[in-house]
Amino acid sequence: MVAVGVNLIQVSTSSNNLYVSSPVSLRRPKLSSSVAGKRKAIRIRAEASITESSVEKDPNSLSESDYSSSSDSGVSDNGRSVLGSVDKKKKNYKSEIGVTKMPLDNEIEKERRLSIEDYLEGTKDLISRKWDGDGRAPPPRWFSPLECASRLDNSPLLFFLPGLMEAYQVMVKMAAIWCKSCFHRFLGAVYCSQSKPLAFLARADLNLHLCTGIDGVGLGLILHHQRLGKIFDIWCLHIPVMNRTPFTELVQLIEKTVKSEHSRSPNRPIYLVGESLGACLALAVAALNSDIDLTLILSNPATSFRRSQLQTLTTLLEVMPEQLPFSLPYNTKLFEGDPLRMMMASVGKGLPFQQTVGELSESLGTFLHCLSVLPDILPRETLLWKLRMIRSASSFANSRLHAVKAQTLILSSGRDQLLPSQEEAERLRHTLPDCRIRNFKDSGHTLFMEDGVDLVTIIKGANFYRRTRHVDHVLDYVPLTPSEFKEASKSYRWLDIAASPVMLSTLENGKIVRSLAGIPSEGPVLFVGYHMLLGWELSPLVCKIFSERNIHVRGVAHPLMWNEADGMMQDSSAYDTYRVMGAVPVSATNLYKLFATKSHVLLYPGGVREALHRKGEEYKLFWPERSEFVRMAARFGAKIIPFGVVGEDDVSEVVLDYEDLMKIPYFRTQIKELNKDVVRLRTDVNGELGNQDLHLPIVLPKLPGRFYYLFGKPIETEGRKTELRDKEQAHELYLEVKSEVENCIAYLKEKREKDLYRNILPRLVYQATHGIDSEIPTFEL
Repeated sequence: MVAVGVNLIQVSTSSNNLYVSSPVSLRRPKLSSSVAGKRKAIRIRAEASITESSVEKDPNSLSESDYSSSSDSGVSDNGRSVLGSVDKKKKNYKSEIGVTKMPLDNEIEKERRLSIEDYLEGTKDLISRKWDGDGRAPPPRWFSPLECASRLDNSPLLFFLPGLMEAYQVMVKMAAIWCKSCFHRFLGAVYCSQSKPLAFLARADLNLHLCTGIDGVGLGLILHHQRLGKIFDIWCLHIPVMNRTPFTELVQLIEKTVKSEHSRSPNRPIYLVGESLGACLALAVAALNSDIDLTLILSNPATSFRRSQLQTLTTLLEVMPEQLPFSLPYNTKLFEGDPLRMMMASVGKGLPFQQTVGELSESLGTFLHCLSVLPDILPRETLLWKLRMIRSASSFANSRLHAVKAQTLILSSGRDQLLPSQEEAERLRHTLPDCRIRNFKDSGHTLFMEDGVDLVTIIKGANFYRRTRHVDHVLDYVPLTPSEFKEASKSYRWLDIAASPVMLSTLENGKIVRSLAGIPSEGPVLFVGYHMLLGWELSPLVCKIFSERNIHVRGVAHPLMWNEADGMMQDSSAYDTYRVMGAVPVSATNLYKLFATKSHVLLYPGGVREALHRKGEEYKLFWPERSEFVRMAARFGAKIIPFGVVGEDDVSEVVLDYEDLMKIPYFRTQIKELNKDVVRLRTDVNGELGNQDLHLPIVLPKLPGRFYYLFGKPIETEGRKTELRDKEQAHELYLEVKSEVENCIAYLKEKREKDLYRNILPRLVYQATHGIDSEIPTFEL
């Protein structure tokens, strides 16, 4: 009979060693810096461990060899011991929503993530103890990384379920020789050609695939610990190297822990993040607990095991005599991947040559030093056992997919050499009732260990973060970070270069200046303006305000951005950047919450009809007669900033608009199919204002002109709450705002005629002579 006990462990790792604290020294752990490097700590709590027989021990009798704590560890209200917990930095969540202060550029570099070096060192320490004092393998157990100790109030619980088989045993000496060879060849490649510094990797003689999830140590999210730890309560499952707990018993362990935590906080969402075999564990637990609020995030799930090359490898190992030494040929294609992808991320960052060489040299030294961990992780007998484990896990999970009701996000890699991950993701999407996919076409099997993959950003973009049963798009929003902004703005860099936006604002005294100084720093603030064709003005507006004024503008957008792709609808992943930047679905409730949290809000009253206008309708406002946003703004004393933007007619010309497309049978059918399941807005409005059909007009691009923005003088509503309750007076202010927007557009249309740099060609000449980053002049104010 399987018994479940509760043990505690305190493990602290430095750059060279691992130690287990004795009971008398179990105090609140602290992080400190030293010459050898920054000490990391792993705080293991609530270890629900499976053993073949359970013996309750007196707390006073626990010893260092038991990996147990004394009474110094503390006991929570449910009797669950919590060891070495760090004081949480309590945060006012609402204060983080609204204005986000943009740090200096160099602070982006300070957003340090743990590295592959940290993973290898942590793994080396955790696997150093393979047996307990009684000669048995240590049981599976839960731990919580110390760097995850500071988080938001009411953070959801996240269980990380590691994989067990993503690599094979490599020959350290051959790998070292190959790595040194790569380093010298890299120097030659950079010296000869700056355009493709990584091309030599495709010609490497040894297909070395450094995979990081093979061990079950539970450190597969180490690159994400610091960010995840701010918004989740993280528990990681550790499966010791020599442990042979069957898959079904692992499911029981996780299920017991999930039920225990759910009973403590029934309204608290529980996330199960699993990679490979861990994804099978997550699916199994979800199938057995459909009544619990679970969210699954699965990376390259091993449910496709029987259609993978691992099935062939398993059969090969099972028939191979034990006396025959096991070593796959060094040039095998079975585990071919992107060698040194994680370690050599610095090569593609565009850093100066000397800095790139220095970082790569340091990384190579670390890599060679840590390679010795791989043979200990995956001896032959362990490899075969884990392959069999994955096979049984795949069968177990697949047989119960019909019972999975949890919200699921699948992360699939396009270059996964172990499993057919992208095909499996599509299969699961059609099998599971609430499933979404995010594809990473250039990534390998160990997705969580690759540079450029940020799990927090993925969760935010997929709209998967919530602290209650349902997502609150305002209160559950995680503030934008400098690195996220930098990555998001890259997508629109081409538009910034092509359109060279001119930003004007109006000061309190009515003076127009070429800057954004007229925008109030403190919210609530409501930006109301004209929506250009296809919303081309949106990204430069949000990015410029964020980068120049440290103000995070949150847009109110059409609900289609939160609907999963169906039929002809664009895949929802296309809108991930907008969600990361803080967009919310348009609704009175969300607008109310944004004002309540003193946010800077962007609203387009013209909506879809304005953004998809017809030929000859440039700069025409399609605003409804209702003035609800005025009264809502007055309720919170929000400042209303009317703004105008022009330039769409300088970059494109509409060739076929809605009226033209509806006359063509093919396009008419497409438009009807596209709008069949779309949420309809303004259903109570008749005529053209109510025509919100989604379609894509056919446009003819022009030689790019220039975008011009003018933010009008802020209109105060503070102290006018009672006055603006009257519909007539509210409507008068509404018409005033609309008139100001039209005046801004008229001003810009007139002034741009005097801009000598309105066309892209003069701008290119100016930048060629004055520098690429120089500010291009415009008309006189």
